[in-house]
Amino acid sequence: MHIALIADVHSNLHALEACLAHATEQGAERFAFLGDLVGYGAYPAQVVKRIMALAEDGALVVKGNHDALAVHPPTLIKQVGDQGAAWTHAQLNDAQRDWLSHLPMTLRTENLLLVHASADQPKRWHYVRDVLAAQRSLDAAIAAWPEVRYVAGGHVHEQHLFYRGVGNALMAFAPRSGAAIPVPAHRQWLFTAGSAGQPRDGKTGAMYALLDTGKAQLRFQRVPYDNAAAAAAIRAAGLPEQFAARLEGMA
Repeated sequence: MHIALIADVHSNLHALEACLAHATEQGAERFAFLGDLVGYGAYPAQVVKRIMALAEDGALVVKGNHDALAVHPPTLIKQVGDQGAAWTHAQLNDAQRDWLSHLPMTLRTENLLLVHASADQPKRWHYVRDVLAAQRSLDAAIAAWPEVRYVAGGHVHEQHLFYRGVGNALMAFAPRSGAAIPVPAHRQWLFTAGSAGQPRDGKTGAMYALLDTGKAQLRFQRVPYDNAAAAAAIRAAGLPEQFAARLEGMA
């Protein structure tokens, strides 16, 4: 089974469609969305409509912090992501907001666990950027589901891979775009798929990951898309300039 794992779409319809098309060309048989479908971008209703349809066809979807914000936008603006939450809320219809509100925090399919942030207290939205955070997340996942060998997440807008080597310590592995990485199930693995809709590493390509469960291989992908059109749509919507500049590699 080839599973395309897509995180942090952030209302970027252009990037979403590019990732879906690329993953299909690469043989994806199932899609999994790792939260933050909305926020920042100009197409929240269109993105949610698209992913709702994919979910009806078997795609897996978990909730992200921006999905929760879109359902209940904050009255007090504390950080940049809060600025567009009320606007996003208004773009969605009642059915879309209700669907977002009922998304699960985690989903498990066989030995793969999906979570937006950390499996350790997923509602706290802990970032998994280093070995210690990865170990907490992986340990929590395996404590709850001993059969889990892969934990896939997003939230950090970066592509990371960690695995448990000899002993109990986790080690980090630096992935290279497009390269097939052996991820045998006798080990335990945690990875973040990067952001499809809002990369923040100065590169404009959309990110996702493709897991081949049959061959036990993982590929981290970067996909070009019309980021200029996505940025222009953000500006036309009157959303903060920073949201558009990020899509142009100015993060």
